[in-house]
Amino acid sequence: MPYVIADDLPEAPAGQRFRALLERPQILRMPGAHLGIAALLAKQAGFEALYMSGAAMSATMGLPDLGMITVDDVSWHIRQVARASALPVLVDGDTGYGEALNVMHMVRSFEEAGAAAVHLEDQLLPKKCGHLNDKKLADARDMAAKVAAARKARRHLYLIARTDAAASEGMDGAVARAKLYLEAGADAIFPEALTTREMFEEFARRMPGVKLLANMTEFGRTPFFTAEEFEAMGYSMVIWPVSQLRVAARGMEELYAAIARDGGTHKMINRMQTRAELYETIGYHDYESLDSTLVKTIVPEGMPQDR
Repeated sequence: MPYVIADDLPEAPAGQRFRALLERPQILRMPGAHLGIAALLAKQAGFEALYMSGAAMSATMGLPDLGMITVDDVSWHIRQVARASALPVLVDGDTGYGEALNVMHMVRSFEEAGAAAVHLEDQLLPKKCGHLNDKKLADARDMAAKVAAARKARRHLYLIARTDAAASEGMDGAVARAKLYLEAGADAIFPEALTTREMFEEFARRMPGVKLLANMTEFGRTPFFTAEEFEAMGYSMVIWPVSQLRVAARGMEELYAAIARDGGTHKMINRMQTRAELYETIGYHDYESLDSTLVKTIVPEGMPQDR
């Protein structure tokens, strides 16, 4: 139903709904969806929670994933995804956009925009995708202070601390940082860019009872694993952060090449949603019917001076 009908809106805060999903025994699957239309399509496919990637949002704006987007940029994306789908959304909070006060501002802004959860990473700016080389790590105590600040600012937002330490500090460093972040108030841990099944299994074994997030990005350092495989390794959540952007960008690339080559879109019709399919996805007729039932047209009679 359209989001404008108040009776159909979720009553529980998004963070509480996210926690409830994690209380179930099965792994929580979250595909990337940083646009309203993507959120609707993911929901239509049966997903119960979504992920919003900073890399995907940056690329959509024509920018690299180097920490250049702002809290307001991301909040705009959150509002449309949460509004369109009403699903709990986990949002990439990068490094928190600054230090402790900036992190607190981020938490309040994201929660007010409708986010259910956020993850915060222990890199220094300019931050990089976790699967690239030469990442610069923040001091673990400084990152712990950010986590504590986020905890103090949140009402219901679920807090996930990401550590990129495995690449430079090894498994011992990553585990030590994760434990420090949990002590500071994190609800869960995201060990980024683990490169083998054995690393995923070891990290989970050394963090018993802790909710863990796995990242299944393409063209990175992590081999392909299914959600079921991550669950068997001890992970509670898995994201496919940029997959939808990669597919959509390739589709747009092929469309523009076809127009340039063929002088029109006639050879791409079978790659498109029809108008009827698009309207079904966005609920066009549901909104249209609301307007016609709520606003009755009054036809003026005669001239104004005669009334």
